[in-house]
Amino acid sequence: MSTLSYKTVSVNKENSNKEWLIVDAENMVVGRLATRVANLLRGKHKPCFSPNSDCGDYVVIINADKVRFTGDKLTDKVYVRHTGYPGGQRFTTPRDVLAKFPERVVEHAVKGMLPKNRLGRQLYRNLYVYASAEHPHQAQQPKEVNINSIR
Repeated sequence: MSTLSYKTVSVNKENSNKEWLIVDAENMVVGRLATRVANLLRGKHKPCFSPNSDCGDYVVIINADKVRFTGDKLTDKVYVRHTGYPGGQRFTTPRDVLAKFPERVVEHAVKGMLPKNRLGRQLYRNLYVYASAEHPHQAQQPKEVNINSIR
């Protein structure tokens, strides 16, 4: 019996088949959208998932300005950042961020659900978020995916 048939093939960046997926975020709840997109970015929906490599897909999110929050999170939730100067703590709500930069709400939610290490930073680069329905990734022929069918 050949021992070559028993070799475990570990998926890495070179031999993973990455696809381009497009997700329509219209009327989607931000947290539920972010968890499913984070799973697509990591590749957990694939049978060849490897937790230590970038085997996920490229994800393009459109209509990020039409996401919604449940309850009173639109006004009560607070994003905190620091300018780096003494007393430089700044606070903002999702309503303010959606008015100026609607992509950042979705980006922030997805980034928080990725690993906090080198791999997570690499996976975050595979995410593209756009406020409207137009995007410049037609050449990659992205497949439209129904995010509700992915668990």
